Amino acid sequence: MEKLDKKTFIEKVFDFEKEKEWKYLGAVPAIVDFYADWCGPCKMVAPILEKISNEYAGKLNIYKVDTDKEQELAGSFGIQSIPSLLFIPMTGQPQMARGALDRGSFEKAIVDVLGVKKES
Repeated sequence: MEKLDKKTFIEKVFDFEKEKEWKYLGAVPAIVDFYADWCGPCKMVAPILEKISNEYAGKLNIYKVDTDKEQELAGSFGIQSIPSLLFIPMTGQPQMARGALDRGSFEKAIVDVLGVKKES
């Protein structure tokens, strides 16, 4: 898992200042967790994302964006409530999920939205 600020988000995910159309810059699908340190539901999601990050290492990137520190970035994605999770497939449009997801919901989105299969 990696924390992103505006500069690293533009380098690794999407240059929202220059591009009008969505264009993902990563090499593998990603989940971006828009969170804040004071947010209770965000704290429930964090350990799930930590486990997923380890289990899907090399197949999936998990990024975290602190909405208190990165208000411009959060605003450009219309983040109104946290946690908000942006699921970014390699092709097609990203999908936003709002609220704390459970492990099963993450697993389903990883397969259905991101197209990443867990090795058995």
